[in-house]
Amino acid sequence: MSSQDQSFFNVFMVVIGAMVGIAVVLVIVARFVAGNTQLAWVKADPAYAAAVDERTGPVGRVSITGEEPAPAAAPAAGSAGDAAPAADAPAEVAKVRDGEEVYNTACMACHSSGAAGAPKLGDAAAWKARIAQGADILHKHAIEGFQGATGFMPPKGGQVALPDAEVIAAVDFMAAKSR
Repeated sequence: MSSQDQSFFNVFMVVIGAMVGIAVVLVIVARFVAGNTQLAWVKADPAYAAAVDERTGPVGRVSITGEEPAPAAAPAAGSAGDAAPAADAPAEVAKVRDGEEVYNTACMACHSSGAAGAPKLGDAAAWKARIAQGADILHKHAIEGFQGATGFMPPKGGQVALPDAEVIAAVDFMAAKSR
């Protein structure tokens, strides 16, 4: 090894050592600063601890025949001072959206541009063969997904949280607008 190479190697090692030293100092300073932030005060707040316990608590209870059931915990009041809902109040039923609304929120991305071979809304020629198969087949392909010669349809258009009734409503809307 020449003296020039040895000199480069020595300078290189000093630079790397300095960078590691600076990184260690920065980590130590960051941990010190983080220890004195608001997070420590927030974690000590009883309301915060109660909210964490509520979010991470068990979601159900096991009842065994012959044993007295454990009393249900009362729901906590909201942080804005909202009153807890009455135990006998019926749960609000989610509104089923109509086909046009579902199309505008979930289907438009592909069916307005023709992405992945999707037939465009209003294109009677592209929809003709599909509509001829019948509504049941259209609904099945929209819900379960379909791979065809001209493209593919992911199950529920990739929106797997959509209820089947809303998918069917959207398919019926698109078919009616494309006849």
